[in-house]
Amino acid sequence: MTSTPSYPIGTPGIPWGEAEKAAWFAAQTVKRSYADEVLARIDRLRADHEVERYGALSCDPERYPLFAIRSRDWSASRPTVLITGGVHGYETSGVQGALGFLRGEAARFATVFNFLVLPCLSPWGYETINRWNPRAVDPNRSFRPDSPSEEAAAVMGYLDAAAIDFLAHFDLHETTDSDNAEFRPALAARDAVPHEIWDIPDGFYAVGDGARPVPAFQKAVIDSVEKVTHIAPPVAGKIIGEPLEQWGVINYDAGPLGLCMGVTRARFVTTTEVYPDSPKVTPQICIEAQIAAVRGGLRHLLTELR
Repeated sequence: MTSTPSYPIGTPGIPWGEAEKAAWFAAQTVKRSYADEVLARIDRLRADHEVERYGALSCDPERYPLFAIRSRDWSASRPTVLITGGVHGYETSGVQGALGFLRGEAARFATVFNFLVLPCLSPWGYETINRWNPRAVDPNRSFRPDSPSEEAAAVMGYLDAAAIDFLAHFDLHETTDSDNAEFRPALAARDAVPHEIWDIPDGFYAVGDGARPVPAFQKAVIDSVEKVTHIAPPVAGKIIGEPLEQWGVINYDAGPLGLCMGVTRARFVTTTEVYPDSPKVTPQICIEAQIAAVRGGLRHLLTELR
C-alpha cells in the first residue's frame, strides 16, 4: 500500500474547479466505437427482445443514446432480474458480458425470470475508456437523490417510472491496473485528498451489499465463475482493503456510497469484479466470467423459488 502519485492536472492541495475539469475533459480521446461495439450488438438483439431508449448523454445525444433491453415475453407473474453493465465505461467485460448473456444464457431462464438489462450506462466513458463521465464525476458514487451524474440520474428515473419489484440485481464491473495508474491519482488530484494505492487483486471477486448480505447467493456466483477463471486471493484477509466475507467475496454498504448495486431494493444483489490485466485471462475469458456470475446467481435463485 502506497500513496497516490502526482497528477498532471491541477495544483497539489487545491481541489479542482471548472477550469481543471475542463482541462481533464479536453485531454480525453475516443479510443473505440460505442456504435460499432455496443449499439450494433443491441440492434441484433431486437429480434428476440424488446429494446427501448431511456435517455441520451447531453454531451452528444445522437452519438450516446441509452438503451434498456427487456424480455419480450414479459410476465407479471415472474420475478424480475436487473443486469447493469458499463456503469464505468472502461470496464469492457461488464458491457460485453451483459450483451453476451442476452445472446445466449437468457433463453435458458426465460420461462422463470423477466430480464431487464442496461448494458452500457456510460457510453462516453466506454468510447474514451474512462471511469468518470465528461464532468469528471464517478457515476458509481452517484446513485442518490440530486445525482451529479446524468448517467446515474437517467437510470434512477427510468427505474422509478418502471416501478418494478426486482428479485435480484447483477452489476457487472472490472478492477483494472488503470485504477492505480490513472483513476486513483486523478481522484486524489480532483478532491485534493490523499488516497492509498492498494494492490489490484489478481482474479475475480464479488461485492455484496453489507446492509443485505446473502452469503449463499454470493457463493453460488463464485462457484460458477471458478469454473471459468481464477478467484482473487485475499491479502492479509482483505481484498482492496476490505475484510473477506468468504472466499472471493467482500461487502460494501451500497446505499451511503451511492453505488449502482444499491439502486433497487432487490433481495439478491452482487457487484462482480473481473481483473482483465491478469496474465491468466483473455478478454473473452473475462466476458465468460461475467456471464458465469449471472448464471451461477440465477441457478441459486431457482433453488430459492422452489
